[in-house]
Amino acid sequence: MSNRHLLVWIEGTVIAALAMVLEYLPHAVGPLNISYGIIPLAVYSLRRGWKAGISSGLVWGLLDLFLRGFGSGGFLNPIQGLIEYPLAFAAVGLIGIGTSSLQKALLRQQRGRMFGYAVGATVVGVFAKYFFHFVAGVFYWGSYAPKGMSPVLYSLVANGSSAILNLILANVVVVLLLISAPQLFSPKNMQPA
Repeated sequence: MSNRHLLVWIEGTVIAALAMVLEYLPHAVGPLNISYGIIPLAVYSLRRGWKAGISSGLVWGLLDLFLRGFGSGGFLNPIQGLIEYPLAFAAVGLIGIGTSSLQKALLRQQRGRMFGYAVGATVVGVFAKYFFHFVAGVFYWGSYAPKGMSPVLYSLVANGSSAILNLILANVVVVLLLISAPQLFSPKNMQPA
């Protein structure tokens, strides 16, 4: 493994650990859950690409499963645990699909395109994560729906609301970082992994 690849994977591990630490901040707003860990993973994915982003998200998901999921009642069975932890958290790394376009826009100083690529890619990654939570909500958490409400509607409302809240938060922070510290998204002399 080259030094470049080692640096990318070490950086990804640090990002996964940071994302996990951020999960310990109070993150419930009524029935909605804010996932602060999406923010560093979004920056990392936009910096290093989707492969590195998915890998880091997978590590974050496994950490969350072992450190919080088993102890908080969030783990019902192995399939639900797989869907809502490793798969859902890894899906956030899909934000990295916008890496090469974003970095080209950064080099050309095309601010509108920078924001468009970053926001669009963040939409993909956040909604991919919450799609997995939606599926698990329908099949595994649907019994918690209020009487007379379908599990599909229950999961859509619960997970959709959290997805929108997290999407807004992640995009606001990513855009602010693009304005104030664009170098975070473009490592010197390195292409995305």
